[in-house]
Amino acid sequence: MLGAGAVGGYFGARLVEAGVDTTFLVRPARRRLLAEQGLRVFSPLGDANLVAPTVVATELRPEYDFVLLTCKAYDLDSAMDAIAPAISPRTAIVPLLNGLAHLDRLDARFGVARVMGGTCMIDSTLQADGSILHGGTLQRLVFGERDRSHTPRALALQSMLAAASFDTELADDIVQRLWDKLVFLSALAATTCLFRANVGEINSAPGGPAVMARALAANVAIATAEGHAVAAAAIDFAQQRLTDRTGSWSASLLRDLEAGGRIEGDHIVGWMLDRARRHGVDDVVLGLAFTALKAYEARRDSGRLAGPAADRQPPK
Repeated sequence: MLGAGAVGGYFGARLVEAGVDTTFLVRPARRRLLAEQGLRVFSPLGDANLVAPTVVATELRPEYDFVLLTCKAYDLDSAMDAIAPAISPRTAIVPLLNGLAHLDRLDARFGVARVMGGTCMIDSTLQADGSILHGGTLQRLVFGERDRSHTPRALALQSMLAAASFDTELADDIVQRLWDKLVFLSALAATTCLFRANVGEINSAPGGPAVMARALAANVAIATAEGHAVAAAAIDFAQQRLTDRTGSWSASLLRDLEAGGRIEGDHIVGWMLDRARRHGVDDVVLGLAFTALKAYEARRDSGRLAGPAADRQPPK
């Protein structure tokens, strides 16, 4: 498991808890903290404090069956460098990043045959003291072969993951599932970041519901043009979530932005914008949101952010 943060730490902890042979690739400081305090999870579904088997980069050997990749998109290059010594001819990489842009880069580095597809749904946060806080009860990991086959390695991974307490699914068409998620996530990220507001606040504002509907319709059209038409049930789910006047949710991209941190704007919004323009699809909401995100990045990188987030800026 690459890292022991909000996502990798949570799912990895549940695997360790179930007795699945799991090792965390971490930095030296994180290793020391885990050795001192254990891997601590606080969740409505049960707390845990576990001994976490760890390695640092210099200790890696090519002896792993699966590498679960849980980094942010902007850390993908360094993450690929980090896991490279662990990869053997039998190793399968299961990326759990948002979106689809990372697949081409992983294929180029490690080969198409070595890269599976995957995604996860969870609300978890790495807290300042190093523990992991799980909000709510959603804890789902979906994976599969990108050619839609149920290979021996996919079935073996399904068996291992099934031992843990979280929900897991071996998808028949994982690429379509990634598109289904991205259509919703990109619309959510574009709108909540553009307006700096949650779903309920946007829909309660003049013109808000129309913008949300326009963003979703554009993303559905992009997926269709790319050969991955979204199922009616997935569209209904996205529409309900995006047009809820009482909804308090927003994209994690907005939370990262409001914290003055690095963001996945290129990966989640920019990638979809590129495809909108390629296919002649309405790009107004995506375009405005992407401009806002890039302007934020320029201001952040220059050290000119005002307010609490300014404390998190890199030095000039």
